[in-house]
Amino acid sequence: MAFPSTEELTRLIAPVAEKHGMDLENLRTVKAGKKSQVVVALDSDSRPTLDELEVVSQELSSLFDDLEDAGEVNFGAGYTLEITTPGVDLPLTVPRHWRRNRGRLVDVDGETYRIGALSDDERELVLVEAGSKAPKVFVRPVSEMPKSVVEVEFNAAPVAEVELAELSFEEASKLEAGER
Repeated sequence: MAFPSTEELTRLIAPVAEKHGMDLENLRTVKAGKKSQVVVALDSDSRPTLDELEVVSQELSSLFDDLEDAGEVNFGAGYTLEITTPGVDLPLTVPRHWRRNRGRLVDVDGETYRIGALSDDERELVLVEAGSKAPKVFVRPVSEMPKSVVEVEFNAAPVAEVELAELSFEEASKLEAGER
């Protein structure tokens, strides 16, 4: 039996992650000689703690060992399982990524914005113009957003930007439409 494919591993890992309220954000395998490495990136709206990641790690390790003993998967001479979170370089590609990074800076097609609220159906997103004394609010369809990455910010965010990013989707939409 060959080393499990990414699809097979996803099928095994996703239910365990979901059981713990997490999403499988990335899966990478490295076949390095006799030992292999399985790197799993998990995330959730409440940001997983190290203790929560440890519980998932132990559960996945037991699952993999049991499946290997039953002859259903084969990791070769051994494997290392690494459970992590995606980090700031995860491209924002689905609504949950935008929701989880609310209030943070993002570069969208060369322009910098602060991420605001998502609509209830998660189809639209509020972006707050960053770096302006009087920031403007924009509402954009999530489906039309290019892959973007959160920018690391070392200084405190300007109060005006934060206040706009914290508005509900409805409140921000009214501002964009020019209502007060």
